[in-house]
Amino acid sequence: MKVDRHGQSKVLTPTEVTRLFTDGFQGDRDRALFGICLYTGCRINEACSLLTPDVYDLQGVRAKLTIRKGNTKGKQETRQIPVAPDLRAYLATYQEQAGSQYLFPGRHGRGHLNPRSADAILHEALERVGVEGASTHSFRRTALTMLSTAGVPLRVIQEISGHRSLQALQQYLEVSEQQVEAAISALSF
Repeated sequence: MKVDRHGQSKVLTPTEVTRLFTDGFQGDRDRALFGICLYTGCRINEACSLLTPDVYDLQGVRAKLTIRKGNTKGKQETRQIPVAPDLRAYLATYQEQAGSQYLFPGRHGRGHLNPRSADAILHEALERVGVEGASTHSFRRTALTMLSTAGVPLRVIQEISGHRSLQALQQYLEVSEQQVEAAISALSF
């Protein structure tokens, strides 16, 4: 658990995610921003720097969200991630407010929302719902861990997350005690 910026970010439980999106985040922008992080497994900087055309076209929300090479850690490849139905709903609600070059414009319409500002927004939401040990990176860890728990092959998760190696990806994945017990119970002969 992360304490005073030390340690790994907490993997959120489904209940904590629900509380954050219903009672923690106060606006459509915040739900769209952190929805992108949760439903794509992207980093907060990648979400903050999205361009409006990366998410919307003339018909509304695109089928795939584009994370451009220049906005990824290490300037890795551009990747496209399908938009999940729950994320589509957050983006459709927010679309009416999106009107600048950047999906999440910065102060006074200059540049994009600063990831530190997003961090402050999240900490206020976390306080509202009483969740401790989480950070903006929790959404990435939660998404990737949930995919792993659902049995999605690591190579597919790596494609979604943009990690260069499986070793780097595995640092994000949390294994629960229930998963270990289920694995051991499979050893009956």
